[in-house]
Amino acid sequence: MIRSMTAFARRESDTPNGLLIWELRSVNHRFSEVSLRLPEELRAFEPKIREAVAGRVKRGKVDASLRFQPVADTGQSIDIDKELATRLAHTTREVDQLLYNAAPISALEVLRWPGVIKAVERDGAQLAADAMALLAEALDELVETREREGEKLKQAIATRIAAIEVQLDIVRQRLPDILQTMRDRLTTRLQEIQGELDPARVEQEIVILANKADVDEELDRLAAHVTEVRRVLEQDEPVGRRLDFLMQEFNREANTLGSKSVHTDTTSVSVELKVLIEQMREQIQNIE
Repeated sequence: MIRSMTAFARRESDTPNGLLIWELRSVNHRFSEVSLRLPEELRAFEPKIREAVAGRVKRGKVDASLRFQPVADTGQSIDIDKELATRLAHTTREVDQLLYNAAPISALEVLRWPGVIKAVERDGAQLAADAMALLAEALDELVETREREGEKLKQAIATRIAAIEVQLDIVRQRLPDILQTMRDRLTTRLQEIQGELDPARVEQEIVILANKADVDEELDRLAAHVTEVRRVLEQDEPVGRRLDFLMQEFNREANTLGSKSVHTDTTSVSVELKVLIEQMREQIQNIE
């Protein structure tokens, strides 16, 4: 299954501990990279979360953000650490004795001191389990989106592969005529100066030039690359790097075909092949 590296997913869930919201964004990248933004309550679970994301996304940069909105404490009594508040009160009296005209500390200021009002205890294990379950749903959505986009990329590449085959057929059909035309033209030119050249040497030069202009090997290798791309497109694993390598091989053969060209037809095919290869390469940059 071909997958794109670009996708977005969002999942939210109301849990006993509060509202959880996962947002996942993925973009193309040479390797696998995960960037996390987590609430303090779930920092300890970062390695486990990274492992879960990396297990589903093999290549690409993923920005994963989790927001947590705790359940409001409406209607519940405020739990105070009386021992801490008492120590604060005694300490402020001692400081008052060292100062001139010290302003009295209010009860509200004591309550603002960290730890005086006890935080609501939450079920950390349950919160983590809910976050991981919601992450699995978000990853499902992300992967599904990547697969839908990947199918479009696959079709785009398949269309261009078919167009490459058409260009190869053009060269194969025209190649005998092109070689014969080249041979006739060269023979005519050499006959004009036949008195100065050895006929055997003339024939030898014609054979050498014909061999240099023969592109059968390049056409065979290009056809083999076409077959390999189609095979790779059907694999159920990340294939972006393999396809990128094949584009390099395609480009090499297209360049050789152009350098051997002795006719406008093969030159035109070489240019068209390069255009199609570049179009495929741009699509492949976004494949996992």
